Parts: sequence; C-alpha cells; structure tokens
Amino acid sequence: MSLLAVVGGAAVAGAGSRLVPRIIASVPEPEPELSAEPGQDPKEPYAAIAAVPGLAPWAALAGGAAGALLGAGLGVTWPLVVALVLVPVAIALAVIDWRTRLLPTRLIAPAYSVTVALVLATWLVGGLLDGGFDTTPLVRALVGWAGAGGLYLLLWLVHPRGMGYGDVRLSGVLGLVLGYAGWAELVVGVYGGFLLGGVLGGVLSLLRRVDRAGYPFGPFMLLGALVGLSAGRPVIDALLR
Repeated sequence: MSLLAVVGGAAVAGAGSRLVPRIIASVPEPEPELSAEPGQDPKEPYAAIAAVPGLAPWAALAGGAAGALLGAGLGVTWPLVVALVLVPVAIALAVIDWRTRLLPTRLIAPAYSVTVALVLATWLVGGLLDGGFDTTPLVRALVGWAGAGGLYLLLWLVHPRGMGYGDVRLSGVLGLVLGYAGWAELVVGVYGGFLLGGVLGGVLSLLRRVDRAGYPFGPFMLLGALVGLSAGRPVIDALLR
C-alpha cells in the first residue's frame, strides 16, 4: 500500500467533494413530465437538495474516505488520477438519485467526456514517460464500456420499469474507469453493484428505508465500482484460491 496514494487520494477527493452542493445546484430541473412518475410526489428541486444543511462537509468526508480507499487499492497509477477526478460527480449523482430516483443526463454526459479525455490523456502521458504505448489499458476500457453498458442496456430493454435509463448511461462511464484499471476491477466493480443493490437494497426495504417496489440503483452501482477499484484484485485472488 502506498501511503502517498492514500493520503493524496483522500486530500484530493475530499477537497473536490466540497463542491458537491455547487454541482447539484448547477443541474437544471427536468421537464415536468420527467420529474416524477404517476402517483409519486413532485420531485425535490435540485436547489433544495444542494441547500441541505451539512451537505458540503458530509460530502467532503465521504469523498475523503473514497479517495483513501482508491489510493489504497490503485496505488500511484494513472487510473487513480481518473477515478479521483470523478469522485465529486459520483457523490453528487448518488445524492441526487437517492433523493429523486433520477440520474441527470446533464451530469452524466460531461462525466463521459471527462472520463474519455482523462483516459486518453493519462495513457498518452504514461506512454511518453515509459517510452512505449501499451494499448492493453485502452482495450480494457473499451471492453468495460461496451460490456457494462451493453449489460445494463439489455436489462433495461427486458424490464424497463425495473431500471432507469440513467443507470444505463452511468454504467458506461463506470465501465470505462473500471476497465482502464484492470480486469479484476472491472469484474468485481460491475458484479459488486448488483450484489450490493440486491443485498443492501433488500435490507433497506425490510427496514422500510426505501420503497420495496423500487429504489434508486445508482448509489449501489457507484459503491460497487468503488469496491472494484479499491479491492478488485484481492477479491479475485481470494476467489481463485
């Protein structure tokens, strides 16, 4: 474990995550017909979510913890750089989805662009510094994007009421980052989202903390990705023993 990666990851992600309220407040409200399903209460405005007392320090604490875990799992690597930049947006998406059951395209679309740009930029810089360009990380990133995105798209087509299309969009971003980090990270990160969503979602349903008929899946996808990036290799190694 690299102490520099852990401390640096916590500091960078924690500081960046203090911007979560601003990120949420910057999201425009959806069209009225998209803001709530029939029979549901009106969607909580993004401005009201951004103004929740204590959101900034709690987001910073969550971001710092996520950054430390990412640093411990990835070490001083280029995938760590990509993951740390996306932590504040991931927290903002988790908060929004948990409170509204929506994953706004206005956040996911820029996250796509930033992720692609970061993956390409870090790969190029790494290749220049190493004196050679290994295309394996890029191939893994593409496989992650196609595999995770394709899987969620198939699930959405089979049962659209069981999963929002925002989950499909988010899966592509997560697949890119997970694949760029490694095969083990990709497998554990994608599967972990389903496992955590099923187990923790079921527990929260029993405790009546979420609607048993349907609950936001985005936070579990993001948590699964965090597990994959921070512990993907040890998990796979333990399973293969």
